[in-house]
Amino acid sequence: MASHADPELVSRLRALLTGLPDAAVPITYQQAAEALGLSPPRTIQRVALALEALMREDVAAGRPMIAALVVSRRGDLPRPGFFELAVALGRFPADPAGHEAAYRQELERALARRG
Repeated sequence: MASHADPELVSRLRALLTGLPDAAVPITYQQAAEALGLSPPRTIQRVALALEALMREDVAAGRPMIAALVVSRRGDLPRPGFFELAVALGRFPADPAGHEAAYRQELERALARRG
């Protein structure tokens, strides 16, 4: 995908995820889009691109990935692109069998970092 995240949206998404009460997370991609006031088209894609930018920033800075706080509405895990990028960034193991456990650990670290 050749598109890039809007830096202002990335900043707003980080602020949103940092400010949510613990009881309110994780949130879905749709909830994030609504909270950011995004309107169609491509609202989920824009959230996903912003989350990828946050993942790159957090890994580069040695922080837990705050993007772990956003999950698919079809379960309690992020979309496949999250895992692909986490592997590419060296944060998650290449073997998909380890992805869920790595995600749970990352989510705990991200929650602890916010507090």
